[in-house]
Amino acid sequence: MSVANNLIQLTDESTLRKALESKSQEVVIFFWAEWAEQCKQVESVIDELAAKYTKTQFFKIEAETFSEISEAYEISAVPTTIIAKKAKVLKKIDGANIPEIVKEVADSCAAANGIAGQTASAASPVEFKQDLNTRLKELIERAPVMVFIKGTAAQPRCGFSKKIVNMLNGQNIKYGYFDILTDEQVRQGLKEYSNWPTFPQLYISGELVGGVDIVSEMIESDELLDMIPEDSLAK
Repeated sequence: MSVANNLIQLTDESTLRKALESKSQEVVIFFWAEWAEQCKQVESVIDELAAKYTKTQFFKIEAETFSEISEAYEISAVPTTIIAKKAKVLKKIDGANIPEIVKEVADSCAAANGIAGQTASAASPVEFKQDLNTRLKELIERAPVMVFIKGTAAQPRCGFSKKIVNMLNGQNIKYGYFDILTDEQVRQGLKEYSNWPTFPQLYISGELVGGVDIVSEMIESDELLDMIPEDSLAK
């Protein structure tokens, strides 16, 4: 897909400031980070929305590069999508909530683009739950060994997450991870999906193993390595 003329990857703070000062209509601002996988899903939706609402200005902002802008909009996690008009934030959508992003952009921008009456409706609770469960399954199966933690593998943000990362590293296990602090829907949805109320959560071959205590016990009894696919063991 070609890049829409109204879609800007921010390289200079003044570009956003001028747009907000000069535009009498809404501006859509998408905050992202390279390390956050879920940003890719939202980014593709932002691309499609920019192609549809051609009279609306869309900005992509790398949150850590433009930290002052992120702080001004109180961005605590990515992805986050902001709909603003002048200096006022009209709507803030945290996480990869695709149905809400589509709906809010449509509600805010359709009239200015001459397509009033074609606003998107929000997904029903049942449809949304199905969509979330599909996404959770995809995340769980992203790697043969997958752990859901607070923070990153390099910088865990709680003691339990740090402990399970250290245990996996100590066993020379190759694994994928997901930072639940970056997506509240995944954080809450996974508790129900797995019927496991706490984090971290370790999955092997798509199946829940458990948290820190269970993993620790399995290491002590030499059970854990027997469950790890051969390709997930560092040579």
